[in-house]
Amino acid sequence: MTRPERLKDYSQESITFTSRAIVAMVVVVLMMAVLVGRIYFLQVIEHDRYAAISENNRVQLQPVAPRRGLIYDRNGVLLADNRPNFSLTLLKEEIRDIDATIARIGEIIELEPSDIERFHRRLNQRRRPFSSVPLKFSLTEEEIARISVNYHRLPGVQVEADLVRYYPQGPSLVHAIGYVGRINERELQTLDPENYAATHYIGKLGVEKFYESMLHGQVGFQKVETNARGRVLRVLESQDPVPGVDIQLNLDIKLQQFSESLISGRRAAIVAIEPKTGAILALVSTPGYDPNLFVTGISSKDYAELRDSLDLPLYNRAIRGRYPPGSTLKPFTALAAIDSGSVPLTHTVWDPGFYQLSKGGRKYRDWKRWGHGTVDLDHALAESCDVWFYDAGYKTGIDNMSDYLGRFGFGQVTSLDLPEADRANLPSKEWKRARYKQAWYPGDSLNLSIGQGYMLATPLQLATATAVLANRGKWIRPRMIKGVMGEDGVLSMPELEGVEPLPGDVQLNHPNYWEPIIQGMVHVVQSSYGTARRAAEGVPYTMAGKTGTAQVVGIAQDARYDSEALEERHRDHALFVTFAPVEDPQIAVAVVVENGEGGSSTAAPVAREVLDAWLLGDYDNALEKTE
Repeated sequence: MTRPERLKDYSQESITFTSRAIVAMVVVVLMMAVLVGRIYFLQVIEHDRYAAISENNRVQLQPVAPRRGLIYDRNGVLLADNRPNFSLTLLKEEIRDIDATIARIGEIIELEPSDIERFHRRLNQRRRPFSSVPLKFSLTEEEIARISVNYHRLPGVQVEADLVRYYPQGPSLVHAIGYVGRINERELQTLDPENYAATHYIGKLGVEKFYESMLHGQVGFQKVETNARGRVLRVLESQDPVPGVDIQLNLDIKLQQFSESLISGRRAAIVAIEPKTGAILALVSTPGYDPNLFVTGISSKDYAELRDSLDLPLYNRAIRGRYPPGSTLKPFTALAAIDSGSVPLTHTVWDPGFYQLSKGGRKYRDWKRWGHGTVDLDHALAESCDVWFYDAGYKTGIDNMSDYLGRFGFGQVTSLDLPEADRANLPSKEWKRARYKQAWYPGDSLNLSIGQGYMLATPLQLATATAVLANRGKWIRPRMIKGVMGEDGVLSMPELEGVEPLPGDVQLNHPNYWEPIIQGMVHVVQSSYGTARRAAEGVPYTMAGKTGTAQVVGIAQDARYDSEALEERHRDHALFVTFAPVEDPQIAVAVVVENGEGGSSTAAPVAREVLDAWLLGDYDNALEKTE
């Protein structure tokens, strides 16, 4: 039996539809209310906040790099300049495929693999969006032209101009004033992010590094209007950067380059100081290198050539070279001996050509194998008699010698503004015990008395100690800077913090002992028996000096030094220290010639030329005529 069909209940369906419509309308109304409420919240309640954010998106502050301060020599000759440099830069936000763009650029101009590597490194270090990143520096006019005619194929690529450091004197001053270079990742962590916001360069070495805060200046800003993509539409207002200050150095470029010519082709160093002021007149280390190579980034090939050179052109011998001072130390060890009372002023020894601490013991040889006979202080200095100093050094002892040598600045950094200067090494009992776990032996004192053994000094230290000796103990700090140049042209000395204190003036127990030491140095060059008498022949001023020859490799006790049997780099170093005029010292000079063998034959003539140039204005290189 079939079930009867039920008729539709249209009334119930209408009620159901109506209820569902009401529910849907309520949901829609609620959603609209939420949306309106959100719009009200954003547009009315949060209006000020989002208006400020919108304004910041439209108006931005951009940093403007300051001009780096210039550097001049004592006579106003420009030593470090700023020159326009054209660089090829890429803006990441306008480039779809950076690698493809770089490849396209490589078809137009030559790119080194190192250029591409540095670009990617700089891109990762980029400080803000919409800032361009350099791909290649120092574009030639031809390269600029090639890029310009291909702009339509290179979106996001442009040629930008900025000021970069330029050193017109080239290699002559690199070891004296240093150079600037690109800021690296490590330096970014320590620099003021605001003041260096638009700067790509920083002082890396020497004066450029020490006076970085003054030379850099203060960054400026400009308020610019940008579009939605961050491109600048117009400049609304600007605050000009404060340029770095210009500084003047004590260096004399004429004396610097003349001194460099005297040791050209050698591994050598010359330091000249004005004793009364501490002014560093010349600071030369050869060989050198062109600092301009480092400013925008040196190529891997050029750097490898400098790094791997056996002559170490990157090494600043003048302030970091650690050399046994040899006999140039004898005026100071002699002063320690007589002033401490270890030996009398009239002390004499018999020199048979050697010295022994005990009968039958080791023989400490004199440079003159047959000896000097009876020797007093004056002849010991003038003839550089080792036996006199062996005896005096043994009686003086390490404590007195180390004390007196420290008073003259050995084992310390006493210069004002040469941040890479080395302390070298002033030995003592405590130093040897800490370094070698050994006691100090009498033989060590004998070696120290003639500037050998553990004693090491830099050319800068030798020149400084000689200047203090010329001043009869008065200390004036050696310095590169002469002053900061004001807008009115007046020089002023900057206030510097963190400078190590100087040793106090050298106070002798017997102040009259200065003169016997200095007179002995005068006789080195201006007596018939002095070791450097030939170098000072015909000198029209009173000159004091001391020769030195420092061993590079040891020789057996009974063996003789034979330069022909040694490789050139194993031969003795030649040294000479001097100051003049003795009555009114105007200049003190230290010369070190690596493997030059004879202080009297190699280093002394160089020092004489430097003295003649400064005191007499004689810049005729007589050494070239005798070679």
